[in-house]
Amino acid sequence: MRPPVDTAERPLVLIWEVTQACELSCDHCRADAQPARHPDELSTEEGKRLLDQTASFGDGQLVVLSGGDPMKRPDLVDLVDYGTDRGLTISLTPSGTQELDADAIRSLADAGLKRMALSLDGANAASHDAFRGESGSFDATMRAAEQAQDAGIPLQINTTVCASTVDELPAIRDRVADLGAVLWSVFFLVPIGRGRLLDPIPPERAERVMEWLSEVADEAPFGLKTTEAPHYRRVRRQAAAEAAADGGTGPSKAENRRASVIAGDGFAFVSHTGEVYPSGFLPESAGTVPEDDVVEVYRESALFESLRDRDALCGKCGACPFRQVCGGSRSRAYAHTGDPLASDPLCGYVPPEYDGPLPWDDADERARAEGRS
Repeated sequence: MRPPVDTAERPLVLIWEVTQACELSCDHCRADAQPARHPDELSTEEGKRLLDQTASFGDGQLVVLSGGDPMKRPDLVDLVDYGTDRGLTISLTPSGTQELDADAIRSLADAGLKRMALSLDGANAASHDAFRGESGSFDATMRAAEQAQDAGIPLQINTTVCASTVDELPAIRDRVADLGAVLWSVFFLVPIGRGRLLDPIPPERAERVMEWLSEVADEAPFGLKTTEAPHYRRVRRQAAAEAAADGGTGPSKAENRRASVIAGDGFAFVSHTGEVYPSGFLPESAGTVPEDDVVEVYRESALFESLRDRDALCGKCGACPFRQVCGGSRSRAYAHTGDPLASDPLCGYVPPEYDGPLPWDDADERARAEGRS
């Protein structure tokens, strides 16, 4: 087993938004993507300089090429090939469009692509295409998933959780298994970009969903992780403690020594124009590449350092006994309050000793949360 990564020194994941261009009009789009490429997006040479910098984090650094739709960049295969030669582990999150065909996927595989992450936000064509804003997106995604498998590229499925998708999660879970995916990444909505127009699920429902996801993780043939919902680790920890009290198995040593990945702490994002953010959902710039060195920005900027200090968190997140293994979504706190160190309003857990203000306004929800604590 590999030793745990020191997230003060390097991120577990660095995402580079290679372009903002995309043909889809997805309801949740963080990037508020447009059909045309931005004139100031990083050039091929600037992108290669970024990859050179990123390689300095250490061997095997994971880099996810994202968008928009990265397939909109004609130099995409060249970038994958270059990053692979620099010792990086390159993953890709393309959109489900006609551009993602068998020839393109085979070229990416030959260039060294290590994983392809496709989005599935509905269990069938009607619901997925409605969410993605494009007829045929579901069929294109299913076809690309099969072609990725044929090309030997491990498949990841990403799913957004919000009011319009939450009831389909069990059926999507079955699709993920049928596709032979190695990982299901379940993203809990952060209200930025077009996502501001969507309805999130309330904290009480989020808690139930995470309890269900914990059961799925124990039974499914694929791995499972949450995005922008680090309190899933708290839910897992509590479930394991209850099982241990009943004579079952407690948390593993690996779970005990790992903290969650949150914005700026194990995670970094580079925008299409080179701005370095703690997350694409926390668009507060700490520097600009390639003029600034992404390694120095990650390790030394005041913003990133503050996000790695779990004791600096405010409100109930700061008082929470699970803050070291959770930390709350810094992106959602920022989206709701403008303060990335504020409490995450999606988490319904109230620390037993905490009697301060809670990050939601609904009195009934507050009462329910206090009753569960």
